[in-house]
Amino acid sequence: MPSPRLHYGRHSCIGIVYALTTVTHARMPHFHQPDLAGHVMQVLHALEHEHRVCNLAWVIMPDHVHWLMQLRQGTLGACLQRFKSRSSLHINRHLGRSGPVWQPGYFDHALRKDDDLRRQATYILANPVRAGLAEAIGEYPYSWCRWPTDDLPPR
Repeated sequence: MPSPRLHYGRHSCIGIVYALTTVTHARMPHFHQPDLAGHVMQVLHALEHEHRVCNLAWVIMPDHVHWLMQLRQGTLGACLQRFKSRSSLHINRHLGRSGPVWQPGYFDHALRKDDDLRRQATYILANPVRAGLAEAIGEYPYSWCRWPTDDLPPR
């Protein structure tokens, strides 16, 4: 059960950049399956295409997602609800089951204007390297960044 403290002080502001993390239910590693990870990437692209967000970087780890984005429409909660709902529907259909795919809640951090967005993106993209799933930033197939990754140092 998520801590109610996750909601204290949470507010959404259009135009603010957020670093988000959401975890699968029971930490199930659904995204070892390329088609499921691919669908999550499609949902992230769709949210940008609908002008709800401006994607800056993401990585889809086996059991969680890190996402750096700028909110463009609605609330952060509504955006995450849409993301989880769309991805859950496809994942459950693919697995021939029903039930929760994501843990309730999510972690968010609003970046200040002086925060370095590329540094935050590098941290997100380095997750597979730190987890031993890739040897260098840019090698992991389920990650994306608005900026070129070939000049980013490993973190």
